[in-house]
Order: sequence, then structure tokens, then C-alpha cells
Amino acid sequence: MIKILLCDDHAVVRMGLKMLLNNHSDMEVIGEASEGNEGIQQALELQPNVVVMDLSMPHGKDGLSATSELKKLMPEVAILILTMHDDEEYLFRAIQAGASGCILKTAPHEELLVAIRSVSTGNAYLHPSATKRLMEVYIGSVKMGTSDTFNLLSDREKEVLTLIAKGFSNKEIAGQLVISVKTVETHKGNLMEKLQMKTRPELVAFALKKGLLGYGI
Repeated sequence: MIKILLCDDHAVVRMGLKMLLNNHSDMEVIGEASEGNEGIQQALELQPNVVVMDLSMPHGKDGLSATSELKKLMPEVAILILTMHDDEEYLFRAIQAGASGCILKTAPHEELLVAIRSVSTGNAYLHPSATKRLMEVYIGSVKMGTSDTFNLLSDREKEVLTLIAKGFSNKEIAGQLVISVKTVETHKGNLMEKLQMKTRPELVAFALKKGLLGYGI
């Protein structure tokens, strides 16, 4: 049984999702929340397998902030971002926050069921247009000659790359690796030079391809 927590600021949306999901024998909605802080508290109390998280919640903590905080508190929980935004910026921000998947609110019900089942088993799920965008970024990095440069990175640079791709700040990375912020910045500069990359989305796509986030594309 997949235990699901719904986090969406629209009660009607939550009601519709609950009716849909509870109609399947392998799923059960065990809780609801209307904003991010409530969602975090509910998750800690109810211990769901999957949190379906609305990206845009204007009152209280938004979906991205709640996802990032919840993944620190409950690394094992799978978070599926539910969004109206079909653009690259939100896709990469969701991945950086620690989401296991991303699906559009306009997607067919069948796709939502597939997505929930996928992330509940530890796999990733991205809606088709998101996958296409991610591949375009990766292909762009390959064209810049980055496909065979991974082995040029030191072990420490690979650690820094992984943490950057997971959305951690330089200060947070320094704390985790017990090094100074300046050292993190040096490693970041070196690895970006070796990979010939200039942006975080490029690093995220590269890290995904190399399986540094626990799954690949």
C-alpha cells in the first residue's frame, strides 16, 4: 500500500485527488495539508511514502521550500511536485530541492498514477516535456565536450558537484564536507572549468546523467 500525503492550497483539488487515489487498491491518502509548513508537520507525524506537493501555494511555505526542508528531515520520503508551470526554471528548481518527480496539473489521471507508483519505488518521474528539456540541456553539454570529462574531476570535486546538483548552498556544502566556504568556491570553479559549464542547470543535467543523484536519465 502506497501511503500518500496531499499538499495543495485548494481544498477542491485535494478532494478530487483523494477520491481518485483512494479508488485504487494499492493507494491510500492518509493526510492533507493546505501549505508547506503544515505539509512538513503532517509528513513527520503520518510518515507517508509519497508526498504530492503543489508547487505554488501563496499562503505559508511554498512547495519548493517545503520540499527542500522535508527532504532534509525525511530523506526517504518521495516527493512528487504537482505544477502548472511547464518551463525549465521550475523543473530544475524542483530537482534541486530534492523532488523525485514532477508532473503537470493538466496531465491525465493515468499519468499521475504512473508517477506516484514510480516515485514510491525509488525511481524518478518527469513528465515528457520536462524530460525533453533535460535531455536538451544534456545534449548541449555534450556538444561542448563534457561527456568524457567526468574522470578529470577529483573525488572532492565530484562530492561538491553532487551537493550542488542537489541544491545545497556553498555554506551548506562547506558544513557537510567540513571545509571552508572559500574552498568550496575553489572546487566549484575548478569543476565548472573542467566541465566547461557555466550554469547550475547544466551541472544538474550532467550529475543526473552520471547517476550522482541516485538515478539517471
